[in-house]
Amino acid sequence: MTWSRQQGSRDRNKECWSLAFYSAQVNQGKERQSLIAWTVDIMDLKHSCSVKLNDGHLMPMLGFGTFASEEIPKSKATEATKVAIDVGFRHIDAAYFYQNEEEVGQALRDKIADGTVKREDLFYTTKIWTTFFRPELVRQCLERSLKKLGLDYVDLCIIHMPTAMQPGEELMPKDANGKAILETVDIRDTWEALEKCKDAGLSKSIGVSNFNHKQLELILNKPGLKYKPTCNQVECHPYLNQSKLLEFCNSKGIVLVAYSALGSHRDPNWISSDSPYLLEDPVLMTIAKKHNRTPGQVALRYQLQRGVVVLAKSFNEKRIKENFQVFDFELTSEDMKAIDSLNRNFRYSKMSFAMDHPYYPFLEEY
Repeated sequence: MTWSRQQGSRDRNKECWSLAFYSAQVNQGKERQSLIAWTVDIMDLKHSCSVKLNDGHLMPMLGFGTFASEEIPKSKATEATKVAIDVGFRHIDAAYFYQNEEEVGQALRDKIADGTVKREDLFYTTKIWTTFFRPELVRQCLERSLKKLGLDYVDLCIIHMPTAMQPGEELMPKDANGKAILETVDIRDTWEALEKCKDAGLSKSIGVSNFNHKQLELILNKPGLKYKPTCNQVECHPYLNQSKLLEFCNSKGIVLVAYSALGSHRDPNWISSDSPYLLEDPVLMTIAKKHNRTPGQVALRYQLQRGVVVLAKSFNEKRIKENFQVFDFELTSEDMKAIDSLNRNFRYSKMSFAMDHPYYPFLEEY
């Protein structure tokens, strides 16, 4: 494995180097038994470390998530995204399904217009929603996102999950009994349509989300595959640390991206009301106190030191600022082991509406 640095701030480069080195130690040590079989370059990208994807593009390792439950005014997405960019976030994670890309796009354009950032400084992710999985609809979904955003291209476009639903304007099509109307579309065909979007210059990189290792293999072993997925975005936190999926992705040159890294929102449409509060876990609280940090900062730092790209979602200005302050401290190997021990394979978002789909991803161990 090789690690490299980009010229820039000496202190920040030192931090990126040490983070990468620790990740290499962890993944090559006896505990993991997983020699990463690919080359990762973690570099300084002005405000935070970045990982080099398998197509050569750089993805900032810390991202800002923009999902919001229905009761939150859409205007909050504009305000929060502006705050995130001001404090240093350059990786913005969004989706067609979130239905707030107009507001997020406004924030991006405002921050470009006022000189805070240039377009090339930003890394923007969108996702193809399940009602657009038929190959002829994939580009339409991406073009709708681009129109809402007011952008010519996105940096990353990913398949939101492997389970297709009936096409149409309804985001969650349901039958008369309130059951989701699913349909089977070969994810390899959806992927091929996404490859064409990359060739058309609509997205620099392409990837997937919520795929298990067998579904990743379906793509990787596809006859005529033109581009490998650059990443797999999945729920990942100390209660569901995805160690086996991380090892598999590392072996294939696929970056693991963690959502719900701070536990999860409490939207009853998606999350059971009796779900545990990750950030109240005594182990995280003890480690946080030792480092004079918040449990959220510890949970984010944990992922960075594993070599996982991590998304932090908050629309609270104070917490947005706190979530970015994770590059100036380091967890010890004892801290990492203690957090590893919290894994209980607990999933906040089970996506039960798609449980009857043949591509439902969560029945596999990883």
